[in-house]
Amino acid sequence: MSTRLQHKTALVTGATSNIGRAVALALAAEGAHVAISGRNRERGAQVVAEIRATGGTAHFLPADLDGSAATSRALAEEAATVLGGRIDILVNNAGIFPGDSTPDTDEAAFDQVFAVNVKAPFFLTAAIAPVMARAGGGAIINLGSWVARLGIPIGALYSSSKGAIETLTRAWAAEFGPQGVRVNAISPGVVRTPSPDETAPHPGDAMMKGTPAGSIGSPEAIAHAAVYLASDESRFVHGAVLDVDGGRTTAAVIAW
Repeated sequence: MSTRLQHKTALVTGATSNIGRAVALALAAEGAHVAISGRNRERGAQVVAEIRATGGTAHFLPADLDGSAATSRALAEEAATVLGGRIDILVNNAGIFPGDSTPDTDEAAFDQVFAVNVKAPFFLTAAIAPVMARAGGGAIINLGSWVARLGIPIGALYSSSKGAIETLTRAWAAEFGPQGVRVNAISPGVVRTPSPDETAPHPGDAMMKGTPAGSIGSPEAIAHAAVYLASDESRFVHGAVLDVDGGRTTAAVIAW
């Protein structure tokens, strides 16, 4: 086990699968005591077991981050309790992704997406950042998305919610940075873990054609970026949105 985050504590939301799970495992592997938040108790217990099996420390906190301030505050308080009274690292990862077109999106879906993807991390950060500041500092990492900056013809609602998160990242960096709390974001590209029995091409593969990477990324690629932003190695990084997207939003490969 490495020690880049030794003696640090971390809360990772939406940590029972995919990117959140990979981030939780990576933070724990670097020595952090991790509180794993999510709705699925079985998957949460599995992630905790994985961390403990390799000598790490983790707890699972069941939570349905519905956007209410009370729910976010309750999670912040519970996490601080299991983590020994403080939270050094907050990873706002939990989110939902509806892919409906704009005409097919009803008001209930609109409200739910912004509740989960924007309101929940907003009030969780509101509860945790001041406590971090009083304790001497901390690091907050938000999860944005490549579709917040490159328009695609589906998922306008989701992309707008991630655009809001990236804007909040810059605003919070200005608000909390002078108090010792660094706020940054990661903008993942097309990321997934292929299933063992998968044979047919995945739609995500087509989205990465013409990029420098040429293929989809793994959740672990995002986790490596999270470790960097959580560690003291990024102490001079504030308000940044780190693109980990295989070059999807920055470069095009042209075959001559």
